[in-house]
Amino acid sequence: MPYQELADKFEKLYSLYNKREYVNTDPLQFLYGYDSPEDREIVGLIASSLAYGKVSMIIRNVKRVLDLMEGCPARFVTDGSREKFEKIFSNFSHRFTKGSDLALMLDGIRRVRKTSGSINNCFKESLKICENDVCCAIEYMIDKIIGLKTTNFLLPRPSAGSACKRLNLFLRWMIRKDDVDPGGWEGIKTSDLLIPLDTHMYKICSMLRFSERKQADLKTVLEVTKAFGEIAPHDPVRYDFALTRFGICPDMSLNDLQKIVAYGQ
Repeated sequence: MPYQELADKFEKLYSLYNKREYVNTDPLQFLYGYDSPEDREIVGLIASSLAYGKVSMIIRNVKRVLDLMEGCPARFVTDGSREKFEKIFSNFSHRFTKGSDLALMLDGIRRVRKTSGSINNCFKESLKICENDVCCAIEYMIDKIIGLKTTNFLLPRPSAGSACKRLNLFLRWMIRKDDVDPGGWEGIKTSDLLIPLDTHMYKICSMLRFSERKQADLKTVLEVTKAFGEIAPHDPVRYDFALTRFGICPDMSLNDLQKIVAYGQ
């Protein structure tokens, strides 16, 4: 199907479903409660990093973490320490993630805030050093947060071939600004974003024939982002939220999306 024809269909879906009323099962909802970008970026990194597993468990555990921050995530992180975070979150667990993993990430954010001023600035610096290679910039940012060659399930690395779905979701939330994505970051173009690819989005992209690869890895991310970039070159992740409502919302199936793409509404 010609890209222009797909663009018209996607734009209609965007106007119908890229709305906050469809966010109720998405951890993105937590970002709406924070007007300050310095709070919002911390909330976004926590919410996206924990966005694996059952939705109910994700929502419960993100809320649990944020409640302990008493409404001021930036101040909580700035005034903390690795030891303090480990003590506060000693009983925390979320599937593969323990309180010590969360403490490592929060302490890294504290250091980044001290050296760069914000995660936003850290990522801008990373992009500059990496000459606008987003995968390289993600890797560099992770190095700054958890340390060189350190592994942490909360922050997967592109160098390991990971699709980095949760980190790309975080970047989408912080860089884009519309009725769904709250934004807050400055100095980074939406054209730099990569598709947050999980198994659900992988099925959609396979259905659209944006990729024939057999796994949802980094190579597939780059391939499908390029395809979406043909449709929306300045904002390749523009349709991510609207498309992924199919298969998530109870009354919107992937079969429905397939019919819309093939025949229109």
